[in-house]
Amino acid sequence: MRAYVKSRVKEMGLAGAGRVRINTAGCLDRCEEGPCLVVYPEGVWYTYVDEADLDEIIDSHLLEGRVVERLRLPDKPFGG
Repeated sequence: MRAYVKSRVKEMGLAGAGRVRINTAGCLDRCEEGPCLVVYPEGVWYTYVDEADLDEIIDSHLLEGRVVERLRLPDKPFGG
């Protein structure tokens, strides 16, 4: 999924210095919540199931600045 998002962001012209960077992170301490990603500098955490969810995050959050509430995770990890 990371490769998919990285490719899509690059194709859309969103990647580059001072723009969107997609990178691999170590443990994010949220395994019990399923796959996740975080958008900085806002610090918005998301979960996703498939490429359609990732497309929605890219289109809504990265392009339009709108948080995708249906995919948003709480700021604090489950049980934290």
